[in-house]
Amino acid sequence: MVRHPGLGVGRVSTAARVGVDREGAQRHTVRTLMTTQVFGASACPRGATVGSLLAEKISGRTDLAGLGGTFQTFGAALLAVPIAALAQRAGRRPSLTIAYLLAVAGAVLIVLAAALSSFAVFLLGSALLGSATAANSAARYAATDLALPEHRGRDLSLVVWVTTVGSVLGPNLAGPAQLARALHLDVLVGPFVVSAVALTVATTVMWVFLRPDPLLLARALTDRPAPSHRGSLSRGMGAIRAHRQARLGVVVMALGHIVMVAVMVMTPLHLRHGHATLTVIGLVISGHILGMFAFAPLMGLAADRFGAAVVSLWGGLVLVLATGLAGIASHGYSHLLALGLFLLGLGWSATFVAGSLLLVSGVAVDERPAAQGVADLVMGLAAAAGVPPRVVVERLGYARLAHLCLIGAVLVVIAGWSALPGRRR
Repeated sequence: MVRHPGLGVGRVSTAARVGVDREGAQRHTVRTLMTTQVFGASACPRGATVGSLLAEKISGRTDLAGLGGTFQTFGAALLAVPIAALAQRAGRRPSLTIAYLLAVAGAVLIVLAAALSSFAVFLLGSALLGSATAANSAARYAATDLALPEHRGRDLSLVVWVTTVGSVLGPNLAGPAQLARALHLDVLVGPFVVSAVALTVATTVMWVFLRPDPLLLARALTDRPAPSHRGSLSRGMGAIRAHRQARLGVVVMALGHIVMVAVMVMTPLHLRHGHATLTVIGLVISGHILGMFAFAPLMGLAADRFGAAVVSLWGGLVLVLATGLAGIASHGYSHLLALGLFLLGLGWSATFVAGSLLLVSGVAVDERPAAQGVADLVMGLAAAAGVPPRVVVERLGYARLAHLCLIGAVLVVIAGWSALPGRRR
């Protein structure tokens, strides 16, 4: 039984001395994070689904339609560092709560932007809404703070896996559209109203139930010194540079993310140009999302059993196969392309879980938030790599893009191989 459910900064060391049920606190932490992920993750797909349509309507320009998604992606990347800095100083609970609160403000601003027909307010709201993505990413690290080393993969992957629920619920637009009509709002605003409500629930659950704070308790139980107030960005970069496993973890996550995003964002266009119906495009992308999240617990269990480096290596090999299939698939829909997109999601899942675990295992608990913030910044900037794939497809074609991404997949394999202990190679 956890003796101090309201554990704060000043009471952690006392709780550590009198004894705390670490496993009980970890189970409670994972349950809380899984609950917030369901609500937090449902907000991001809604914004991505109708954000471009709303941007086009507010701005009156088709060429500006993609800016909402771009600002949301950059917002997630840039907010990752201050969220990590707050966790470094005050713990996971306040940092994740404020991250979700910023996302609530972003959703509200988007609703206001539609009422005012203000594109500037819409872009600001989109950037703040990206804080939900940053919070969802940081939550997976919070699941490892109190986890025993042999169960880190399982606990981290459970928080990633439950994102599947939010990703499935998010794109459902029928209910939000009816809600918008009932509130006499633009139909396209409905999803953002629902997102604001869902994010408010996530904020409340995080603030009320994430007690004791897993990061503060982990520091106390390991007798780690209080972190310095040196800049979180430089501190995180220094921690990553100092630990080889952490460096390789960031490389695995970033490369896996670049490969996945580059192929995935251009696949709907490739299908559409091949005269595939919207239903078929939706099914292909749904299969891809299934691969991304549904099998995350298997990745975590495999990492606990065989090691994160092995799972990174597997993930790289799956990405090689996925990009190879995408590169030889015929124009438009084909079973090979659908299989390739599913495997693309599966390979990403392996690199995401295993890369996160390599980072966590390579950095001491007092250094983790700063290092994790830098890693999420790198991943977020990688997710914004939408312009280069478009240029490649326009000039060279979809197949050539897939072949270039295959090179990135091979680099993931090399990074995973390098992370293996010498005797296991």
